[in-house]
Amino acid sequence: MTAQSWDYVIVGGGSAGCVLASRLTEDPDTRVLLLEAGPEDRSIWLKMPAGMSKVVWGTKYSWAFTSEPEPYLGGRRLGHPRGKVLGGSSSINGMVWLRGHPLDYDGWAQRGASGWSYEDVLPYFRRSETAPVKSDPQRGIDGPIRVTRPRLDPSSLAEAFVQAGGEAGYPILQDFNSGQQEGFGPVERSTFDGTRQSASRTYLEPARRRPNLTVVTGALAQEIQLKGNRAQGVRYLLGNKSVEARAEREVILAAGAIGSPHLLHLSGIGPAQILEAAGIKVRHDLPGVGENLNDHPDLVIQHRCLEPASIYPVTLPGRSWLAGAEWVMRGTGAASTNHFEAGGFVRSHSGVEHPDLQFTFMPLSVIPGTVDIRREHSYQVHIDLMRPRSRGHVRARSADPRQAPSILFNYLAEPADLVDLRESVTILRDVLSQPAMSRFRGPELFPGSGVKDTASVDAWIKETLETCYHPVGTCKMGNAQAEDVVVDPQCRVRGIEGLRVADASIMPEIVSANTNATAIMIGEKAADLIRGMAAPSAELKEMKERQQR
Repeated sequence: MTAQSWDYVIVGGGSAGCVLASRLTEDPDTRVLLLEAGPEDRSIWLKMPAGMSKVVWGTKYSWAFTSEPEPYLGGRRLGHPRGKVLGGSSSINGMVWLRGHPLDYDGWAQRGASGWSYEDVLPYFRRSETAPVKSDPQRGIDGPIRVTRPRLDPSSLAEAFVQAGGEAGYPILQDFNSGQQEGFGPVERSTFDGTRQSASRTYLEPARRRPNLTVVTGALAQEIQLKGNRAQGVRYLLGNKSVEARAEREVILAAGAIGSPHLLHLSGIGPAQILEAAGIKVRHDLPGVGENLNDHPDLVIQHRCLEPASIYPVTLPGRSWLAGAEWVMRGTGAASTNHFEAGGFVRSHSGVEHPDLQFTFMPLSVIPGTVDIRREHSYQVHIDLMRPRSRGHVRARSADPRQAPSILFNYLAEPADLVDLRESVTILRDVLSQPAMSRFRGPELFPGSGVKDTASVDAWIKETLETCYHPVGTCKMGNAQAEDVVVDPQCRVRGIEGLRVADASIMPEIVSANTNATAIMIGEKAADLIRGMAAPSAELKEMKERQQR
């Protein structure tokens, strides 16, 4: 065994980990080691937005997790890709750039995560991005991630979907990230000049020029090394060699909502009963580790398109090669976008305080249960339940870090989730029936016109519900009085000194949108907490003054 020493050892080179490595090494006297189990992010498919389908499935750049049989989905096992590459899931995800609703974060603060209200986190959202429009005081102007807002062609399917939302009585918006969320409009993406803006390319790549940052890929974390109740370092596998990385100040976990609780379990930190069942010595009984797993359940409605307006032809071999060539030469064309260009946020019921349903439009459709594109002009809309009540867990199976943990999402465990999803089908069908879609609207291909009554809709939901790939919450943040809390509002693990968690796993509750922008915000804020720096209050004061003017 070999050993070296750094000030901070970060486990996980994903969305939050890249941010932490970049911000902490801004201090030239601070030495940081970043450990990533996957490879470098050099593939062209990781740069090309439309290359997502080439990397999200498979095992080269993904952990390719599979859930346990889901008891409320007929025992189906659901695949769950998570980034296993520098940049983590920001290198393989759908690049949708959304913050969620301000009330999400106010709810965090009200439930014990003090210092994480929307007013508290807004400066970090702003710091992380360069927004497409600079006039909104809530948006960033010079952050690492450059964001694109698609310009919808007036004759496109996407624009027709937005207009249909307006005809159904919802506002038409231009920016879902400026505080007002309910309505329909273009969906921003983390791309710029046709290239994916992953955390590794925007945060980590510039920081790697610094001599005080060391990045090691192919490093599988085995355990956090403890001395009494203090974290002293990380032991990891590099090939067949066991390496010890000592942390003079802190160990920081940023391995995501599945990886971070799993490593805590492997280190003997977690619910004693679960650890003992896995054959792991209990070092610190912390009941909340791995619990509170939350995710957005996903449904899809599909229609045949009556006009040749979908992008299906571009997916055919000859056309796809031409699209790829255009992207290589100019950074434009069909390969330069994620094709999730339009969407909407609505409330499932009148008494809901802020939108709890998200619709995302795609100008093609995928054969349900497969990754194969329908060989006809068609379109689909994803339905995601934003604040599901059901909770699952992540649990180590054994002390072997190579063995994937047991993952159970427990979708639809809470009956109210099924009720809300049932209502979402009615709402979306109403939107799709509006005049703006009439020239394009062919028969409903999925689930089909025969699925209408409550029983058949419920059966279809249980048979086809999938994940939106947004796991959070397994190292829940909150106050020390709550038994299920894992980290305090400073991201410090309860009962262990020198150990923090800073990634999507600390979200007390899932946000009402895609989660990557929030994970990056967590990395930004956690870096300031670790450095003992005050929040950028000057930015917040300036924003308020501009709003008042």
